[in-house]
Amino acid sequence: MLDVAVEEARAGLAEGGIPIGAAFFGADGMLLGRGHNRRVQDGDPSMHAETNAFRAAGRQRSYQGTTMVTTLSPCWYCSGLVRQFGISRVVIGESATFQGGHDWLAEHGVEIIQLDDQRCRELMADFIVARPELWSEDIGE
Repeated sequence: MLDVAVEEARAGLAEGGIPIGAAFFGADGMLLGRGHNRRVQDGDPSMHAETNAFRAAGRQRSYQGTTMVTTLSPCWYCSGLVRQFGISRVVIGESATFQGGHDWLAEHGVEIIQLDDQRCRELMADFIVARPELWSEDIGE
């Protein structure tokens, strides 16, 4: 599952954007949607990776049992999306670079799986060194 999100993160980086990717899976494990952070490419501050993957999935009758996989801990905006729609599980590639809302999600019954994936850590660390101003913009600093 994480491989899809990592592919998306790399695609975003190749487009000149922020290397955060996500993939959204149904309760049956089927890939429903995938996406990457497109804030820079689209000039849209709301187009985070999780939002992109969620939108790509289209309407679902129910979100019970679904899984959002993301290369980086979800920010408060994306954490709100998870709670709003009742997404059951969030798989996080890494949270050392950015501590998003995953503790809050866990407190509200969302299953959180943290992988501490080296690929995800390296993508973000390299990006932050290369584009600190863009990273600061992305996290609202």
